[in-house]
Amino acid sequence: MSEIKRKINDVVRLEEVLSEPTGKVLEMFMGMEGDVMILGIGGKMGPTLGRMAKRAMEQTARGGKVYGVSRFSDGGMQEKLNSWGIETIAGDLLDDKFVDGLPRAKYVVYMSGMKFGATGQESLTWAMNTHLPARVCKKYKNSTIAAFSTGNVYGLVPVHSGGAIESDVLNPCGEYAMSCLGRERMFEHFSQVNKTKMSILRLNYACELRYGVLVDLATRIREGEVIDLGMPMANVIWQRDANAMALLSLQDAGTPPYALNIAGPEQLSVRRAAQRLGELMGEEVKFGGEEGAEAILSNGQMGHRRYGYPTMGIDELMIHVADWVKGEQELLGKPTKYEVRSGKF
Repeated sequence: MSEIKRKINDVVRLEEVLSEPTGKVLEMFMGMEGDVMILGIGGKMGPTLGRMAKRAMEQTARGGKVYGVSRFSDGGMQEKLNSWGIETIAGDLLDDKFVDGLPRAKYVVYMSGMKFGATGQESLTWAMNTHLPARVCKKYKNSTIAAFSTGNVYGLVPVHSGGAIESDVLNPCGEYAMSCLGRERMFEHFSQVNKTKMSILRLNYACELRYGVLVDLATRIREGEVIDLGMPMANVIWQRDANAMALLSLQDAGTPPYALNIAGPEQLSVRRAAQRLGELMGEEVKFGGEEGAEAILSNGQMGHRRYGYPTMGIDELMIHVADWVKGEQELLGKPTKYEVRSGKF
């Protein structure tokens, strides 16, 4: 049934939809054994990805645990994850003793990292994005690891290029993106040294109704703010589909690591997306700046061919986002900063 015909009215329903396993995810879980460890589960995407893994275990009756590790500064998040059957572990991943004490798991999804606030905290950014991956690789050298990266490692590409593909030369701009390339290199090094099977996931950008590029645009439109066209295009993928692709990448993990772009099928025009959102919300859209010739863009076709076309199209997603933001529903309050061209976050 179309998501549009099943209106998403509240956070409970939203999180159910975002964590519903796809057919391919269920098929994969039927053929795999062992626990899943999610490092950095407390972020924007981690909770529903972890719940999708747990639901897949339950629906396939395969057994196994899903562990979720985070600082859990928001106590309510830990309680929610526990209620979903995820075994949470609170602590600091930069603490070696804490990492040493974590349980083993056959599969690891690495989601830890630092982006926002990186400018002014460069040393912490590098510690989180480069030192920690090396530490995790040593701890989980006998596991299969899916490690999140970012499309920012490609740098700006021409808007008419179709987006960066996985084999393109990486060209990061700014310390955040450079530290993310460092993260990839650490995973790559230890994959080859320890023969650890890995996938590297270059995400750009997951979107749900509380967070994402479309939410940023809709919120600015609602508040009467100007939409800057300096970053003229962006990628958007429904977070349920991003969750599924991340988990499915475990079956293709290898050494050296299997690189995968997780991105929507469109190179989405910021102008056209804003116009459509304004139309859906009944609001005037104000634009500023000139449309640039380059953008942070990824080509997600390889993942779509391998794991299936996204289950929610961009116009469906815009309808949901417009309805949610216009209705002043709960937002995460974490802008994507998709429009940043300097690499400074």
